[in-house]
Amino acid sequence: MRILASIVAFAAVQLAAAGTIQRRASVNDVANLGYATLNGGTSGGSGGSQTTVTTLDQLTSAVSGDSRKIVLISGRISGSAVVRVGSNTSILGQPGSLLDGVGLRVLGESNVIIRNVKISRVVADVGDALGIQEAHQVWVDHVDLSSDRDHDKDFYDGLLDITHGCTGITVTNSRLHDHWKGSLVGHSDSNGSEDTPMTVTYANNWWHNLNSRTPSFRFGHGHIFNNVFDANADGINTRDGAQLLVENNVWTNPAKQKPLYSTDGGFAVARGNDFGGGENTAPAGNFNSPPYSYSLQSTTTTRSNVPNTAGQNLSF
Repeated sequence: MRILASIVAFAAVQLAAAGTIQRRASVNDVANLGYATLNGGTSGGSGGSQTTVTTLDQLTSAVSGDSRKIVLISGRISGSAVVRVGSNTSILGQPGSLLDGVGLRVLGESNVIIRNVKISRVVADVGDALGIQEAHQVWVDHVDLSSDRDHDKDFYDGLLDITHGCTGITVTNSRLHDHWKGSLVGHSDSNGSEDTPMTVTYANNWWHNLNSRTPSFRFGHGHIFNNVFDANADGINTRDGAQLLVENNVWTNPAKQKPLYSTDGGFAVARGNDFGGGENTAPAGNFNSPPYSYSLQSTTTTRSNVPNTAGQNLSF
């Protein structure tokens, strides 16, 4: 029996490393890393009513309003729409679920959790796959965002845009891939008065086969650590006075040998990164320590673990 138990345990470890088994999570989990843990934390709909949705109309209704609520997405929901998400909401994707052509928008809301949600092929006329605007205390975790590279770069818009003065945003364990425009932070070069307070954490995410915005970060403060960047045509672009802390990330064949750079007067403190043969050309900044505790993985561990754990692989 001990031998059999050892074999089963070993097999489970191997499957987990390959990303082929679901990891258990609770519908009542709260944000545990980054800026989303500050200002009272981010609990979403923890402790609230629970609803499972299978259609676009059900989803639209279930996530609206400010009451505390947990919404589970089951199966494939198709359409051409962006769904507005209310405050005090947790949206959780069940294993195998998909929003096909349907995006989510957190606009002017607070205390929102979006986990294990897979979104694909949201066209630009509809909006971003996931848009966070004028929002506070939002945790995005284990999401999978993509489209394709078969269309013109403007056929789709952004995968994950965080704009208009958002604060308390954390993006963890997520996969952004096969798309033109990855993740934009900060609305425009002329929007500094609103966007300068922005605070965003990106940790343990896998970025691959993206053309630009990996991420593009204007204004505010950003902490980017333990991410993996593969086969992208861009690097981290710090812009318009942004102050970034970039730690223990890994790049493979960075485009133009610029894994970290600035085009419009942004800044960065870079520590412990594996730039994949490229170099950091961003001016040195003054953001040396975020206002929360965290633990860093080595770049070797990051390279090994992140592609196997990022994306939709939780079960509730």
